[in-house]
Amino acid sequence: MAGSNQFLSVIGWWFLPTVVGYIQSFLYALLIRAGDPRPQPGSPKFIRHRKAIHALVIVAYLFYTVYEADWELRRARDFYQLLGVPVDASERAIKQKFRRLTVLHHPDKVVAAEARPAAERYFVYLKLAHDTLTDPVKRFAYDRFGPDILEWKHCLTIHDYVMHGVQSNAPSYLVGAVVMIMLSMLGYLEQGRYWRYLAFAALIILEGHTITRPDFPAFITDFLNPLFAFFKAHPPFLPFQVLAIARKTTFALFIAMNQLAPILQDPRRNLQNQNNAAAQQEQLNRLTQLLSVADQDAMKLVGIETMPFQGDEGEKELRGKMKDWIHPYLSEIALGGFA
Repeated sequence: MAGSNQFLSVIGWWFLPTVVGYIQSFLYALLIRAGDPRPQPGSPKFIRHRKAIHALVIVAYLFYTVYEADWELRRARDFYQLLGVPVDASERAIKQKFRRLTVLHHPDKVVAAEARPAAERYFVYLKLAHDTLTDPVKRFAYDRFGPDILEWKHCLTIHDYVMHGVQSNAPSYLVGAVVMIMLSMLGYLEQGRYWRYLAFAALIILEGHTITRPDFPAFITDFLNPLFAFFKAHPPFLPFQVLAIARKTTFALFIAMNQLAPILQDPRRNLQNQNNAAAQQEQLNRLTQLLSVADQDAMKLVGIETMPFQGDEGEKELRGKMKDWIHPYLSEIALGGFA
């Protein structure tokens, strides 16, 4: 379900321009009185309105993407929420809470036979949460990598978990870097290119800092969790949750930058870029014509110089050598005139 929601969230970016048109029409109908003239499509005022609405829609959808990532994590519930203990609970406090939950939710206390399988599954999940959080090594790994560590059976030490986590995430970052570089080389990510590189590097540094610290990073304990403490329904963040939101936010930010850049770019700069491209194309066409003329002149000179040797066996070889000798000089003259 989470994967499908993420897919739909990504697809939603490509429908934003269409949504902007509907929003603009709705706002005109809402804010402009009947009978008053509306800005016509293509007019400067209409274009200004379209750009402003488009930018606001992109920013709003970016915030929605962050909210959606956070909501998915809260809906999944972490082990601390399951046991009802704070993220900084001691091992003793976790064991005490587990004993109380055992008394309440033990499958033997369920009378209805049809409810027993669900009760057994819930109790097994409680036991798994207890065993994970009372083991210092597993708790360290769970806080930083989430429930995925339950599948890492071969890991025994903190070093094992950290190395496995790095090896699991490294291919994603490597592929992301290669894709960004290739798209930039092909000219698809010209706007905001360096900001993308900076955000990508910041994400890597954030993850490296978060998964290697012995304690929770200060920005989580001193900023994020106190900030969200005002929202009583929002549980404290764990490091792996912050990283999951950061990854999705960075990806969404790349898309948002790609859509915002053409909107925010100065039209005069766009016109200048178009003029520069046209001038470069014109120069390239002139260069092609001059080289073609030089090639024709070389052929004429070769023909004149080889007239006394027509019919000889070595005529073709002589013509080729003379062309190779004359052509560079004529090309140099042509390029000198081009410059």
